[in-house]
Amino acid sequence: MTSAPPEASAIDPRRGTLIAWLVAAAFFMENLDATVITTAVPAMAQSFGVAPAALAIGISAYLLALAVFIPVSGWVADRFGPRHVFAGAVLVFTLASVACGLAQSLPTFVMARIAQGIGGALMVPVGRLVVLRSTPKSGLVKAIATITWPGLAAPVLGPPLGGWIASTWSWHWIFFLNVPLGAVALLLALRWIDDAPGRQRPFDARGFVASGAGLAALMYGLDLLSHSRIDWLQAGAFIGAGAVALGYAVWHLRRTPHPLVDLSVLGVQTFRVSVLGGSLFRIAISSAPFLLPLMFQLAFGFSMVASGFMMLALFAGNLGMKPATSWVMRRLGFRGTLVANGLLVALGFAACAAISADTPLALMAAVMVFCGMCRSMQFTAFNTLAFCDTTPAQTSGATTLFSMFQQLSTGIGIAFGAIALSVAERFTGHAGHPGAIDFRIALGLVTALALLALIDAIRLPRDAGSRVSGHPARAA
Repeated sequence: MTSAPPEASAIDPRRGTLIAWLVAAAFFMENLDATVITTAVPAMAQSFGVAPAALAIGISAYLLALAVFIPVSGWVADRFGPRHVFAGAVLVFTLASVACGLAQSLPTFVMARIAQGIGGALMVPVGRLVVLRSTPKSGLVKAIATITWPGLAAPVLGPPLGGWIASTWSWHWIFFLNVPLGAVALLLALRWIDDAPGRQRPFDARGFVASGAGLAALMYGLDLLSHSRIDWLQAGAFIGAGAVALGYAVWHLRRTPHPLVDLSVLGVQTFRVSVLGGSLFRIAISSAPFLLPLMFQLAFGFSMVASGFMMLALFAGNLGMKPATSWVMRRLGFRGTLVANGLLVALGFAACAAISADTPLALMAAVMVFCGMCRSMQFTAFNTLAFCDTTPAQTSGATTLFSMFQQLSTGIGIAFGAIALSVAERFTGHAGHPGAIDFRIALGLVTALALLALIDAIRLPRDAGSRVSGHPARAA
């Protein structure tokens, strides 16, 4: 039998808020480590005595470990209880961070990064499960808004923060800084989080192998597409193999009596819209941290520091929108918010495409803040919509499936940005030397993708998720 979460009346709102902030801090730590080493690569390569290009395997190993082990997170949480699994994941992630900082060779570093990825793969979906079980539906918007900001902030803050740490201290401190954060998170997790193991079921080994191999191959192929020099044959082979493996995994999961990931939750319209239409939006959004810094530095001639400040304006917009999130959703409902704000997201991308090196810095920063506010609202709305109508029995499978789609969307987003820029360069004949016009074309393609993501949202009923949003349409 599945253990039901406490009734809304039995949930302590203050404790639920504390748990949401705890999970958000853990998410930030995990998301940051996915991007923070990118600007520290030269220093790390010199330390290991290898070429900088060889460090790409350290980034890929982390992402691949995430992809392989996310599908098993729901089963592990049901088997051992979310409190033990989340705390254990934080411990593994923290110890692996120490191992990364102490690594003296590239192979040792790669093994430590794999361990970090395994910890992160369990930490994210299980952390989200903990928040959902400790939050009544009426408080879901606020809780999801709290745990959403790490995914928006980390890709923006990671590269400049990693470069600053590596140049001011040494690259080792990028990983050692996780130790006090992990220690505090571990103690608070053991103190605040209740344990409620879910439905016990046999382990689906075939589903684990198929889904893990498929996600890993697909993520690796997408990562190859984000490189400056793209091996289209190799990337296509991995993406094709990943698609075939995932296709088999879906076929298997729909037929086995005890699937590793329960796909029946896709029958819930609000969840389906969030992971399908929402994935198109996340792909568009994930391309921004890739395209914008390149545009500032390559097309506008900004220094890395100036480019970093512009990206901080984007982050400021993310945080600035948080207080208004619940109010907007109460006034407009989920459908109204997703459609109206989705148009503003597309407008923001179009504004980014319109700016130039001659645009006043204040106006440029204002555009970044506007984009940050809009994407923050859309992220929170889609992420909350996913769990509006799921039942307690579906929560474990829903969080696992949602995390899988989110991880894929991030990888596809970076690849989409790289491909859009490559297509623009071929069109203008600027191959290898992109100018402002190339970034305008690439951001135009991202704008079109953001608009495409609205199709699913428009089809939502007016009262979709009204129990969570508090929109008056619930009277219907």
